[in-house]
Amino acid sequence: MATFRIHWLQHVPFEGLGYIAPWAREHGHTLSVTRVHAGESLPSPDAFDWLVVMGGPMGVYDTDQYPHLSDEIRLIENAVAANRRVLGICLGAQLIAAALGARVYASGQREIGWFPVEAVPRAGSPFAADLPTPVTVF
Repeated sequence: MATFRIHWLQHVPFEGLGYIAPWAREHGHTLSVTRVHAGESLPSPDAFDWLVVMGGPMGVYDTDQYPHLSDEIRLIENAVAANRRVLGICLGAQLIAAALGARVYASGQREIGWFPVEAVPRAGSPFAADLPTPVTVF
C-alpha cells in the first residue's frame, strides 16, 4: 500500500481529524496541519498528496468575514489541478464544491444529524462504488 503525506486544514481549535488520524498512522501516512484559525499560511499542493479540509461554524459564502476562505478555495482548485486527493468534511465539502464551480448557499433549515445520501453514478467516484445507496450518514 502506498503511503501518503496527508495535510489537513483546521478551522476551529476544538475540531480534530477524529478517526482519520489513527487510521493514517496505522497505515504509515504522515500528517501535517495548517491551523487556519490561528492565521497559519496555507501550503502548496506540492507539500501533500492528500488534503483534508475540516469543518467550522462559518459557511463558504462568509468570505467577507473570513477572507481566508477564498485562499482555501484557490488551494483546493490547485490541488485538484495537481491531481491531489481532496476530502472535505462539512465546511470542507462546501469549499470543495465552490472550488469545482458549484453554487453553495445557506439552507433555509439546519442540516445537522443523520441523513440519507445517494451516490451520483455519473460522478464515477471510486469512494462511492462500494457504498449502499442510499447510505445514512451523520
